[in-house]
Parts: sequence; C-alpha cells; structure tokens
Amino acid sequence: MADKTIFTRIIDGEIPGNFVYQDEHCIAIRDIHPAAPVHVLVIPRKPIPSIAHLTTEDHAIAGHLLMVVKKVAEQEGVAESGYRVVINVGDEGGQTVPHLHIHVMGGRQLHGHGTA
Repeated sequence: MADKTIFTRIIDGEIPGNFVYQDEHCIAIRDIHPAAPVHVLVIPRKPIPSIAHLTTEDHAIAGHLLMVVKKVAEQEGVAESGYRVVINVGDEGGQTVPHLHIHVMGGRQLHGHGTA
C-alpha cells in the first residue's frame, strides 16, 4: 500500500488542518503556504491522485467539488470581487501532492497564471 499523502493524513485526523468547510465528500482547508490573502484547498475525501485519474464513477464528486469551490468563495468573501481556481496536474503541471485538490485564491488582484 502506498504511503498516505498529507491530505489523507489531514482527512484521517492524524495531523491538524485549518478547516473552513467539510462534508461527507470533501474538505476545504487553508493552504499552509498561501499565494493570496484567501488561499483554500478543496480536497475530495476519496484519494484520487489527480484530475487525470478521474473516472466515470467520479462524475458526481467532480461536480460536487466545483460547487464547494463556489461555496468557499462566497464564505471567504471573494465571490463578488473575483477569485482564481487552479488544479495542478502532474509534475510538469506543478502538482506537489498526489491527491486531487483545487486551489481557491482571492482577496487581491492576481497577476500571471497559476500558482507556485
């Protein structure tokens, strides 16, 4: 069995996370190295390595994650002013944790593309 990712360890309660939302399908936590005043990660409880690993059985969770992104943006006060949504895929795409996660960033004018 592969080692647990940091996100799986947070989901399992083995290490703390700064939760802003959670339900039976996903969690949302503050990024520990924020690239913007608001920087939240929306993470499925199911350990899907990346968006490239989604299957047809993940259709509902994929849609749910996007609805949670919207909810988090509203909750964090960036829905009106605007925010960035980023999903990194693979090494060359900048993905550092092999567990699907969506970055929700806002709270200031964002320039450039993507996130570090």
